[in-house]
Amino acid sequence: MIPTEDASARKREIEDKLKQEQETLSFIRESLEKSDQLTKGMVSILSSFESRLMQLENSIIPVHKQTENLQRLQENVDKTLSCMDHVISYYHVAKDTDKIIREGPAGRLDEYLACIAKIQKAVEYFQDNNPDSPELNTVKARFEKGKELLEAEFRSLLTRYSKPVPPVLILDAIGGDEDMEVQEDVMLEHLPEAVLQDIICISAWLVEYGRNQDFMNVYFQVRSSQLDRSIKGLKEHFRKNSASSAIHSPAVQTKRKETPTKKAPKRPGTIRKAQNLLKQYSQHGLDGKKGSNLTPLEGKDDVLDIEIDSYIHCISAFVKLAQSEYALLTEIIPEHHQKKTFDSLIQEALDNLMLEGDNIVSAARRAIMRHDYSAVLTIFPILRHLKQTKPDFDTTLQGTAASTKNKLPALITSMETTGAKALEEFADSIKNDPDKEYNMPKDGTVHELTSNAILFLQQLLDFQETAGAMLASQESSSSASSYSSEFSRKLLSTYIYKVLGNLQLNLSNKAKVYEDPALRAVFLHNNYNYILKSLEKSELIQLVAVTHKKVETSYRELIELEIQNYQRSWLKVTEHLTERNIPAFQPGTKLKDKERQIIKDKFKGFNEGLEELCKIQKGWAVPDKEQRDAIRQAQKRVVSEAYRAFLQRCANISFTKNPEKYHRYAPEQVEEMIDKLFDTSA
Repeated sequence: MIPTEDASARKREIEDKLKQEQETLSFIRESLEKSDQLTKGMVSILSSFESRLMQLENSIIPVHKQTENLQRLQENVDKTLSCMDHVISYYHVAKDTDKIIREGPAGRLDEYLACIAKIQKAVEYFQDNNPDSPELNTVKARFEKGKELLEAEFRSLLTRYSKPVPPVLILDAIGGDEDMEVQEDVMLEHLPEAVLQDIICISAWLVEYGRNQDFMNVYFQVRSSQLDRSIKGLKEHFRKNSASSAIHSPAVQTKRKETPTKKAPKRPGTIRKAQNLLKQYSQHGLDGKKGSNLTPLEGKDDVLDIEIDSYIHCISAFVKLAQSEYALLTEIIPEHHQKKTFDSLIQEALDNLMLEGDNIVSAARRAIMRHDYSAVLTIFPILRHLKQTKPDFDTTLQGTAASTKNKLPALITSMETTGAKALEEFADSIKNDPDKEYNMPKDGTVHELTSNAILFLQQLLDFQETAGAMLASQESSSSASSYSSEFSRKLLSTYIYKVLGNLQLNLSNKAKVYEDPALRAVFLHNNYNYILKSLEKSELIQLVAVTHKKVETSYRELIELEIQNYQRSWLKVTEHLTERNIPAFQPGTKLKDKERQIIKDKFKGFNEGLEELCKIQKGWAVPDKEQRDAIRQAQKRVVSEAYRAFLQRCANISFTKNPEKYHRYAPEQVEEMIDKLFDTSA
C-alpha cells in the first residue's frame, strides 16, 4: 500500500498539471478564435483588392492599347521621314557632288571615290524605283563623267610618273658583281609607292564598277613605250661611251667577262684582229689587190664591237625589264587579263630586238655572199648569249601568244643556219682559194691563207658549243633532234679537221707556183710547222683529236718530209764532193791533164753551187728559230763532213799551180755561210 501522504501529493501534482493543461487549452481556443477573425479580415481585404484591381485593369488596358498604337504611328512617321530624307538625298546627289566631280580626283582620290560611290547609289535607286525620271539621266551622266575623269587620272599618273629606267640601273640589274659571294638582286622601281597605290586603287574601281577595260590598253601602251625607251636608252649609252672608258664601268666589265654564265659574254679581242685579217684575205682573193691597202679601219671595228656588246646587253635588259614589268602589272591588271596585257606590252620592244637581230643576220648573209666570212664571228657571241638567255626568255614569256614565244627560237634558228652556212663556205673557200703567183710570199714564209684559217679556227675555241650546235642544226632531223654536247663537239672536231685538210690541199697546189723545189719545200715546211705550233699552243689539237687522234703525228711527218725535200737542193753542191770520176792515183804521181781538170771542175762546181745556194736561200725565211737552227745544223753537218772528206782526199794531189783559186773556202767558212741561211739581215 502507498502511504496516504504520498497519494495526497500525487493527487495534488496531477491536479496542478490538469489545471495547467486546461489553461493551455483555453489559450489555444482563444488563439484559434483570433486567427479565424484575422483570416476573415484578410479574405475581406483581398476580395476588396481583387475587385479594385479588376476595375483598374478594365480602365488601363484600353489606354495601353491606345498608347501602343500611338507609338507605332510615331515610328512609322519617323521611318517615313527618314526614307523621305534618304530619297530626297538622291535628288540632291548631282548638286552635292558637282564641284568635286568637276575638279577631278587629283590629290584627293579617297574623297573622289566616296563621291562616285554616292552617285552610283543614286543611279541604282532611280533605276530600281523611278527609271523614267530625268534625275536618272542626270546622275548617270555624272557617273560617266566621274569615270572618265578617273580614267584620265589613271592615264595622267601613269604617263607623268612612268620614266625610262636609267642605263646605269639596268646595267646593275643585269650585271651585279660576280666577285661577291652572294648576288643581290637590284629592284627596279618603276613608279613611286604612293602613285602606285593610287593607280592600283583606280584600277580596282574601274574593274569592279567602271565596267571598262580601256584603261588596260592605256596601261600597256604607256608601259610599252617606257620599256622600249629604256632599252633604247641603254643602247644609246653604249654608243655615247664607245670612245671613252665609261663603257668599262664595273657593271659592264662584269658582264664582259668570258665566263660560262647567263651573263652577256665579252667578244674576245682577237675577234677584231681575225676580222681584219679575214676581210683582208677575202678581199684580196676577190680583186687581187694587196692586203696592206685593205685593212679595215680600227674605229669601224670598235663601233662593231660596241654594237654587238650593246645588243647582247639589250637582250639581257629586255628579260630583266620584262620580268619587272610583269611584277608591276600583276598589282594593277586583273588576273584574267594579265597575260594578254603583258603580251601586248612587250611587243614593241621585243619586235625591235628581233628586228635588230634579223638585221645582224642579214648583214652576215650579205657579207658571206661577198666571201667575207669574218661576219660569222659577229654571230657567235650573240647566238651564244641568246641560247644562254632562252630559258629566262621562255619563263618570262610563259602564257603569251605562240607567235610571241616563237620569235626568239626563230631568230636562233636563223642565226644557226646562217652561221653553219658561213662555216661550210669558209671551209670550201680554203680549199678553192686561187693560186696567184703574185700573192705567194717570195721568201717562202707562212701564207696569208694559213694564218687566216688558223686564226678563224682559234676563234671557234671560245664558242665551241655554239659552233657545234650550228653544225648539228644542219644535220638530218633524226640525228639533230637527239644531239648532245658530245655529238656537237665531234661535229666541230670533224669540221676543223676538214678545214685543215682543205688548207693542206690548197697549200700543196699553191707551192707548185714556185719553180724552185727547195723554196717549195721551205714554203710547205713553214706552213705545216705554223699549223702544228698553232694547234699545240691552243686547244685546237685536243679538239681535233676527238675524232682524229693522229693529226699531230701526221703534221710532224709532213714537216720532216719537207725538210728532206729541202735538203735535196744541196745535192747539186755535195755531188761535186763525191769520189765519182776522181782518178785513182798514188801520192806524188803526176796527173794527166784530163784528171786535173776533173778535180778542178769539182772544186769549181762546189764553190759556185755553194755561193749560189747561200745567196738565194739567205733571202728565204724560216720564222721558227728552233726549226731554223735545226735545219742549219743538219745541213752544216752533211756539207761540212763531205767537204772535209773531199779536201782530205785532194790534200796530196797537185792538180793546179794556183790551188787558192779553187780551194776558196775552209770548212769553217762553209759552216759560217750555211749559218747565214734564212737570214735577210746577214
